[in-house]
Amino acid sequence: MSLVGRPTSKDVAHEAGVSQSTVSLVLGGKWRGRVSPATAHSVRGAAERLGYRPNQAARNLRLGTTRTVLLMVPTLTAPFFGPVYTGAARVAARHGFGVVVSTWPDDAAGPADSPFAAPDEAIDGILASSMAVETLGRFRETPAVMLDSGPAARSGGSVAAAGVPTVDFGVPTVDFGVADGMRAIAGHLTGLGHRRIGHVAAAVDQWTFHARAGALAAAVAALPGGRLTRSTCAIDVTSAKEAAGRLLDGPDRPTALVCDDDLIAAGAYKAARARGLDVPSDLSVTGFDDVLLAIALEPELTTVRLPAEELGAQGMTALLDLLAGGRPAPRVLPGELIVRDSTAAPAAGTG
Repeated sequence: MSLVGRPTSKDVAHEAGVSQSTVSLVLGGKWRGRVSPATAHSVRGAAERLGYRPNQAARNLRLGTTRTVLLMVPTLTAPFFGPVYTGAARVAARHGFGVVVSTWPDDAAGPADSPFAAPDEAIDGILASSMAVETLGRFRETPAVMLDSGPAARSGGSVAAAGVPTVDFGVPTVDFGVADGMRAIAGHLTGLGHRRIGHVAAAVDQWTFHARAGALAAAVAALPGGRLTRSTCAIDVTSAKEAAGRLLDGPDRPTALVCDDDLIAAGAYKAARARGLDVPSDLSVTGFDDVLLAIALEPELTTVRLPAEELGAQGMTALLDLLAGGRPAPRVLPGELIVRDSTAAPAAGTG
């Protein structure tokens, strides 16, 4: 048979000598008990000879799905979120889904705006990273999984690290063990002999940063002679340099700075060097996330590695389970303390 353009199911039906409905049953995997094995074999052979591929968009339209997932992240400029997308897209592709990305503003106090005119018709599900469940807004009827957004999405109690009440929204969650990560940093520094610790904290109202702050404060409070000071900043080098400088210029200068993010740590380095302080001889500095910047800094940065790609993969796995009618259990991915050259014992007489 000579065909012009892309072969259709009608062409396959003609080639196999069957009806179009039979082709649809066979290629849709619904032929058993309705079509003989010999006919099914004939249809598949005809489709292969003609190079026929089903129109997935039309099939999805008939099924009432788009096989598209929306990944919502705070920003596309932070290096952390690239691996989150990579992990989600990898799992999605194995199941015939695509992933589109949209940002929501860091200071969103109300529901997030939709990038679609009719969100419920454009996507099948949502992966929402680092945001409060309340900001889902117009997507509240769409199946969703919250990433690195805290137990507030599923808990009817309270989040101890944040100290604020939560509402039970029943949204599945995949979180990082950020509190344990911060406790690991505190244990590392206090093990080196540090007692005066400064926290260069992200001025971002997100669960992950509340959890980090709460864990660090509790760890230092439990330490005999421990003293914690805090200065907040935006997640950028200039703001972090200013915040770290305020701590270093204050009375009883900290011997270690704990930074909420590796980019913030870069600002702390600049603040230290502007004051003639050596890292780590005069001042230890730690970060959080372990993005590529951590090993670009000199000295290389002690930080907590968060498995960002695995967060995306686990989140997509949970969302696919939810779309299939399951009830995904909450998951927590542990971080790993990576000790490099930016931390050392405090100088004699300063600890």
